[in-house]
Amino acid sequence: MLHQWTQEPSEAIALQKRLAGRVERRDRIGEVRLVAGVDVGFERDPVEPENILTRAAVVVLEYPTLTLVERVLHRAPTTMPYVPGLLSFRELPAVLEAFAQLERRPDLVMVDGQGIAHPRRLGIASHLGLWLDLPTIGVGKSRLCGQHDEPPAQRGAWTELIDRGEVIGAVLRSREGVKPLYVSIGHRLGLESSLGWVVACLTRYKLPEPTRQADRLASRRTLAERAGQRALSLNPSDTEPT
Repeated sequence: MLHQWTQEPSEAIALQKRLAGRVERRDRIGEVRLVAGVDVGFERDPVEPENILTRAAVVVLEYPTLTLVERVLHRAPTTMPYVPGLLSFRELPAVLEAFAQLERRPDLVMVDGQGIAHPRRLGIASHLGLWLDLPTIGVGKSRLCGQHDEPPAQRGAWTELIDRGEVIGAVLRSREGVKPLYVSIGHRLGLESSLGWVVACLTRYKLPEPTRQADRLASRRTLAERAGQRALSLNPSDTEPT
């Protein structure tokens, strides 16, 4: 076990600062046959609506065909409130429980979120990589920190994401005419390799296939869940911050 989980923001920040130095930013990856995608959603507990459940989705795809091999959706109580910059402490306990249910261990993991493109250089992708000792890549839909030029319009073009003079990621145009993705080292990969794997897993969509399928699974609702969620959302105070 990497560390004990904490609900105290000050302790979580101190852990991030210590763990960031353990992230490997160079390639240490073998043959890739299975690529996993990770995403997380939230929902209200249908029995106790005052409680929030974390929905951790993990999908495993065969590479290079990108065909689905396995998927897990795990629900768990959310024990930590939303705190900017501490997303991994809120989401990873459920994600790790989802990984424990997999029958096959992936060779590479793409996470919907940041890797080292984080103020303390330990986003959820890096944190998960350290826990699993697996190569991981952060594939964010939005920027958490850093500055960048707009990448060219063509698919596959990218520009550097820079924070305090350090290159912390790449801003990738994954599809022409859509907003770019924010790709960053998670663990055991360099930036160029991370970009290469993301591009290799792109199809006709904006997101690479592993995180696209994980996003769909994490966001899925049954008809009953959707009806219950609509009823709850009539009260503005029921809105979960993101």
